Amino acid sequence: MAAPLPPPRKRYGQHFLHDPAIIARIVEAIDPRPGRRLVEIGPGRGALTAPLVEAAGELDVVEIDRELAAMLPTRLGATPQRLRIHCQDVLDFRLEVLGTSPSGYDVVGNLPYNISTPLIFHLLEQVDLIRTMVFMLQKEVADRMAASPGNKQYGRLSVMVQYHCLVDRLFSIGPGAFTPPPRVASTVIRLTPRKPPAGELARNAAGFSAVVARAFSTRRKTLRNALRGFCNTEHILEAGIDPGARAEALSVADFVRLSNAIATARCRVM
Repeated sequence: MAAPLPPPRKRYGQHFLHDPAIIARIVEAIDPRPGRRLVEIGPGRGALTAPLVEAAGELDVVEIDRELAAMLPTRLGATPQRLRIHCQDVLDFRLEVLGTSPSGYDVVGNLPYNISTPLIFHLLEQVDLIRTMVFMLQKEVADRMAASPGNKQYGRLSVMVQYHCLVDRLFSIGPGAFTPPPRVASTVIRLTPRKPPAGELARNAAGFSAVVARAFSTRRKTLRNALRGFCNTEHILEAGIDPGARAEALSVADFVRLSNAIATARCRVM
């Protein structure tokens, strides 16, 4: 008789996927193949893990729940060579510990709603190691990633994700596909890392990130006021941007020009 499955743990934001049709659609979107380095975040009870291991031949998974991590190999009948389990908080996990992957890692998973946004920022810091990302996450978070300037959902997450990646919303998932059902709708999204063209490349990645974060920290304020003490009005004008505009009106390319203008000005006085 099979051992009982561990119950979902609220502190980890666990909602286990169980719908076979949805699982098949997600696996198709991931397109696992032998030779590709796959990393699954939060495998849970292994609903996605099993078909991924079968198709790719091997898989790395990151699971914070020790009880789930311990039962996965037995439940799936997978050897340590095929299923490598990293039992730790994914926010502390770095892809480079897995070694090299010439074509980049495919990172996938059903992201816990309570850490999805900080996790996306954590992965963007490692984007040079990633080939593609396919995630299930809260629809609201997916909407923010794909939002356009002028939209109330457009913000820091939108700018940073779209600077680094192409964003494709694939399909929606209702609460009934999970156990227990979440109170929100979910979306499957694909993020494909891209190299911005030369004219849209931030000269200083940390400076670009800081400008975007500062501009959206008080989104009701104009750029002139939101960036006070960080840069002056002349820097904003040098970028061809209205100092009276608000952050939500600026495109990703606008933010790049603004951060580059600030970086150039600081170089002049050094």
